[in-house]
Amino acid sequence: MAEEQGHFKRELKLFDAVMMVAGTMIGSGIFIVSTDIARNVGSSGYLLLVWVLTGFMTIVGALAYGELAGMMPKAGGQYVYLREAYNHLVSFLYGWTLFLVIQTGTIAAVGVAFARFTGVLIPWFSETNVLLEIGNFKFTSVQLLAISCIAFLTFLNSRGVKNGKMIQNIFGSTKILALFGLIAIGLLFGINEEVVQQNFSNMWNAKATVVDNGVVTSISSLAGWGLIAAIGMAMVGSLFSSDAWNNISFSGDEVVNPEKNITRSMVIGTMLVTGIYLLVNLVYLLVLPLKGSPEGTDVLSKGIQFANNDRVATAVAYAVGGGKATIVIALLIMVSTFGCINGCILSGARVYYAIAKDGLFFRPMAKLNPKGVPANALWLQGLWAALLCLSGTYGNLLDYVIFAVLLFYILTIAGVYILRKKRPDAPRPYKAVGYPVLPAMYIFLAGSICLILLIYKPNYSWPGLIIVALGIPVYYLFRNTIRGSKV
Repeated sequence: MAEEQGHFKRELKLFDAVMMVAGTMIGSGIFIVSTDIARNVGSSGYLLLVWVLTGFMTIVGALAYGELAGMMPKAGGQYVYLREAYNHLVSFLYGWTLFLVIQTGTIAAVGVAFARFTGVLIPWFSETNVLLEIGNFKFTSVQLLAISCIAFLTFLNSRGVKNGKMIQNIFGSTKILALFGLIAIGLLFGINEEVVQQNFSNMWNAKATVVDNGVVTSISSLAGWGLIAAIGMAMVGSLFSSDAWNNISFSGDEVVNPEKNITRSMVIGTMLVTGIYLLVNLVYLLVLPLKGSPEGTDVLSKGIQFANNDRVATAVAYAVGGGKATIVIALLIMVSTFGCINGCILSGARVYYAIAKDGLFFRPMAKLNPKGVPANALWLQGLWAALLCLSGTYGNLLDYVIFAVLLFYILTIAGVYILRKKRPDAPRPYKAVGYPVLPAMYIFLAGSICLILLIYKPNYSWPGLIIVALGIPVYYLFRNTIRGSKV
């Protein structure tokens, strides 16, 4: 029986690639994580600094990745860079973690976020609406919608990259314009002079607020190493909100003029999203007091720190426009999350395709369908993401792997130095801006955050390392199986 054949089609132009970068970066995080950051650092100055540092790291990372993308504009992106700089084992461990948790966990988590915010408009979609219950297992209408959304977008992407890019362009541009609209409305109509005075009169007085079961257990001043550690822990949320900027590199074989456009799209997209994130957080601080109380009775008394369900964007919308404005925010988050899911689905499958081409994953994953997309990889990714939706563990898994995500970024950017020595004469259409200083600064900052997580958040770091380590026997199982089948 003849194998189904196809080939990648170069359909992604620069605008498409930028929308892939920006649209995949912007999910639900920017609407939520600033509450946790506010509790960790307790001041407007350091809240903004966390986002500035995150933006700096993201942009510097994109600038360094650009050199690798120009050298190796192939499907698989970061997997390929790690393979060429190190070896198959290191690159497989990245691909394993991406499939097991990072990409599929993000798809599941953002899918559930999409369903939850749909519930604002259609109350039937609620986690209290249990459709099936077997023992401790409960299947809710939120899970139904999340899985249906994943299945629908997986199907559309299996019909060709044109479908995926069309959805990404529509939803990516829509949410970017909507976010600029939110920023404009906040700046024009939402500024509260009393709040501004409160937030910016002593903006560098850092205090950590510890909460247990909705009750404040301690408030402590921060200085020295304690302040540095608090900033590092606060950056967990902002880094996740800014992640996925490298996903366009996974689709290297589908980008027009990839040697230049992958780099351009990462730089343009990361700068655009960084600017949006900083402006959105500025609006938060102009409309709502940073400090608040969990016992507060309205959005102002709860402040940014204790916005209901951490939905600071919804609280800001309510403060500016009342109940109707929260519906607009719910719509914006639905658009944002839908586009993010699509981008993650489209890009992730290309990595699993590249791993399978190396003989280190299930063989059917290495096939392209007649539409020129890795349909088998798309459907396996969708199946695993759906199972994570059912398990309800994706949130914990994502928390676990932030350490591993940063570790693989460090290894990849260190690969720029390694490949400069291993392959000095390789064509480099683009060279990392600020080399060797800026890449070293990224490695230092990311390494510092990893150290802080190891010390202060072992529940974040060690499980992530275990997940990565579990890939070692899997690697040798696939490698030996493939070798054995060829004997």
